Amino acid sequence: MGIELYALDGCPYCEKVHDALESAGVEYETHWVGALHSERDDVKRVSGQRGVPVIVDEDRGVVMAESDRIVDYVERTLA
Repeated sequence: MGIELYALDGCPYCEKVHDALESAGVEYETHWVGALHSERDDVKRVSGQRGVPVIVDEDRGVVMAESDRIVDYVERTLA
């Protein structure tokens, strides 16, 4: 799958990205991460940091963090 979302359950910023992806009709896979930053090795591996949300668009070679930037990317590029 081309789009992957790294998210934490209950995170309002992650929910914002999820809503944008759903509204745009984008198919994606969610990778749920642990609450502790120390448990987020997968996020660190793909993005160089441990914060969420993170989106990975394999088709376009994009890895992006920060919910407002991701929502803008979804609306401009994926919708």
